[in-house]
Amino acid sequence: MKAGLASPLPLTPDRARMVVALLIAALIVGILLGEGRPPICPCGVVRLWQGVVESPENSQQVSDWYSFSHLIHGMLFYGAARLLWRVPALARRVSSRWALPFAVLIEGSWELLENSPIIIDRYRSVTVSWGYSGDSVLNSASDIGFMALGFIVASRLPAWATIGLAIAFELFTLAMIRDNLALNVLMLAWPIEAIRHWQAAA
Repeated sequence: MKAGLASPLPLTPDRARMVVALLIAALIVGILLGEGRPPICPCGVVRLWQGVVESPENSQQVSDWYSFSHLIHGMLFYGAARLLWRVPALARRVSSRWALPFAVLIEGSWELLENSPIIIDRYRSVTVSWGYSGDSVLNSASDIGFMALGFIVASRLPAWATIGLAIAFELFTLAMIRDNLALNVLMLAWPIEAIRHWQAAA
């Protein structure tokens, strides 16, 4: 391996890019509020943790079992950024310190799509989340925050440790709730009835 490829990239943002990332997150929050998403859980209570998946408070509070998936999002975005900014044409034109703002933009765009009627209906029709009605704005903002945390954690750890942590999160949530990021993506894109019945039996 060439020495240049082994040198670390400055993928963590400086102060200016951190402000941009926060502004993007605030814009996403504003759009969600403008679309009429509930600011907090309709139950009127704010909790730091909601551990019951089949509950009307799931995806409504600050964190839940799916927060682990958003941590993994951040780890994946960091890994993708490391690969992308090895491309000389990109590295010459765009500072690698823009990686986190771009990740926040992608995650925020997913939050907008996830809370659109087409994805809400898709979740309800093909996954175990039969009663899913979308996230509260609080939960969406927290999801973006967990993604950013995962990105920053990945920037501090060696690659092997990040991969090991992501696999541990996947196995942990699979054991606890019979769901994880991989299954969530699979069931949303290509639902398998046998898996849905297995998840529903939890």
